[in-house]
Amino acid sequence: MKTITVLSRKGGSGKTTLAVNLALMAFLAGRKVMLADIDAQRSASESLRRRVEPGPTLVDGVAGKLFHARSTAMREDYDYLFIDTPASPETDVAQAVNLSDLCLVVGRPSFLDLAPIVRSAEAVRRLGKSGFVVLNQAHTRKAEVAPVAYPDILEALRFCGLPLAPYGLRARDVFQTAMANGRCVPECEGAGPAARDLERLWAFVEAHMVASRAQPARTALAS
Repeated sequence: MKTITVLSRKGGSGKTTLAVNLALMAFLAGRKVMLADIDAQRSASESLRRRVEPGPTLVDGVAGKLFHARSTAMREDYDYLFIDTPASPETDVAQAVNLSDLCLVVGRPSFLDLAPIVRSAEAVRRLGKSGFVVLNQAHTRKAEVAPVAYPDILEALRFCGLPLAPYGLRARDVFQTAMANGRCVPECEGAGPAARDLERLWAFVEAHMVASRAQPARTALAS
């Protein structure tokens, strides 16, 4: 069982949207999935409770219950545990990161998002965990939302401690429609452009998890 934590120090980055969509992508691919919502706003929980079709197991609560949720997921042979984190406090985010096999730091390719991305990436690195920065809500007409499309952002994040994921997501209305119905984007638009972006990103994340599956998970202590 692998644990993936999605985090951001800045509200409005699309962190919850990414966590819910990736959890649903994994579920629709036949994986046994649990999503733990430890954000006090409970946006992930609200979205998944609107879902009519079967979906991931939902656990909402506080960070202190994460270890129990993860133990349950391991005991019941889940494939993935996704954790949607709050922007703060840092102690809650640190607990989620400590339990993770992979951390996805979410941010928009904008000047105001740079500092939150760097702080989140530094926290992941400090706790000895692996991860990627995922560009979200990008405004681009290029075929793929790749870091090379944003050379200034790429240069600014070069030393943040985490690599940028080769795929990201665009700012598209279908993400809001999907969240309002507890669905992921491919369920709403089929093979549309937003679905292709999400499929590329999930394929990359799962390939990374499969490659690291044989490696033992590490639990670092917060400094």
